Amino acid sequence: MGIKNNDEFVVEAELLKTLGHPIRLKIIKVLLSNKSCVKNIWEALGLPQATISQHLVSLKSKGIVSCKRDGVMMCYELSDKRIAKIFNDLKYCDDNSSQNDHSPKISSSILRNISK
Repeated sequence: MGIKNNDEFVVEAELLKTLGHPIRLKIIKVLLSNKSCVKNIWEALGLPQATISQHLVSLKSKGIVSCKRDGVMMCYELSDKRIAKIFNDLKYCDDNSSQNDHSPKISSSILRNISK
């Protein structure tokens, strides 16, 4: 079984490249539990609204998240079902690793507040 060219891996490489930023991983962590509006995301992460919006544009352009307007607010949710599996696999690797923990951390109390 040989791999003849790199073309078949372009889509996967683009997905992983998009996921390769800590802020984007934190946003995804928030969205794993429930859809959320931009305001709730930036409040949960303690980052400027412009920063969160910039990263959401990247995630949306790759089909990782989708958004819907709810009145004056834009609410985002995960649209690529592979992301939850990737995240769970990363957590599994991290739980079984003795290396330094670099995974994004969001307290459960923040996540409870976001889902309200």
